[in-house]
Amino acid sequence: MNTRSRAAALAVSAVLLAAVAVTYTVSHDAESAPAGGRTSADGRRLQFLANGRLSYTSPPGARRVTPVVCDRAYAAAGTVACLRPVGALSAGALVVMDAGLRERRRVPLTGFPNRLRVSASGRMVAWTLFIDGHSYATTGFSTRAGVLDTRTGRLVTTLEDFTIIKDGAPYRNRDVNFWGVTFAADDNRFYATLSTGGGRHLVQGDFAARTVRTLAPGVECPSLSPDGTRLAFKSAVAGSPKRGWRLSTLDLATLRRTPLAETRGVDDQPVWLDGRTVGYTLQLSDGTNQTWAVPASGGGRPRLLLDNAGSVSPPP
Repeated sequence: MNTRSRAAALAVSAVLLAAVAVTYTVSHDAESAPAGGRTSADGRRLQFLANGRLSYTSPPGARRVTPVVCDRAYAAAGTVACLRPVGALSAGALVVMDAGLRERRRVPLTGFPNRLRVSASGRMVAWTLFIDGHSYATTGFSTRAGVLDTRTGRLVTTLEDFTIIKDGAPYRNRDVNFWGVTFAADDNRFYATLSTGGGRHLVQGDFAARTVRTLAPGVECPSLSPDGTRLAFKSAVAGSPKRGWRLSTLDLATLRRTPLAETRGVDDQPVWLDGRTVGYTLQLSDGTNQTWAVPASGGGRPRLLLDNAGSVSPPP
């Protein structure tokens, strides 16, 4: 073989080897990406939990799994919050990280992780723990909802210390429970669920004033839309949590409710993936999670967004 032929052969071999390497890399990255793994509608990546590990979609259709272990996770504007699971020899904790997953703050917690949110600015972190019981469908459960202001360091360990205005009058009862906090753009106003006297109510809170007031009955686990005009939430079927929950949206100006197209029971705090789409987690009979999406208009139909995934956060 002359020099020119040998050079041509080597060039072809190099191209083939490069193709094999690219194929291996894509296949290796996609090994843990089951059918349904995808990004948001506009192609931006999503954060979620897969088998308890913090993970990210990585287009096209693959996912990146990190070593960070959480029971619940959420992220916004460079703030990543993680509720660490309770171990046999360890207590739980809220861990606040930056976008590079470097720890910025750790708050020891007692209870089982349940809900977690970061405000759109990345400043406020709110969480809910089960102190007694493990389901909102049972009686006798107890929750604790807390808030951390990452800018000032102010820590509220329980919203039960706030002043409650129920139906226009001051209210106090030993059976009060809060859960499912979501913050407005000003990082002061927030919405949450208040349970007391056998009823469940949507409340609007003022973090600086340490007050909450009831707005509407039968609204649980609210999530504020990006434009601040609507809440996505779950509500008990026929007012009975034992019959499960359905997803709806609430117009805050009119308090008009719009049932969403998902007719299966959803026990989750929904998330706005964008201004038109609501995401949520469904748990299969074998215990694995799936993340689904449905139009916020009430039309359309649900679609599988991510298989083997829960605790999804909207794109940054």
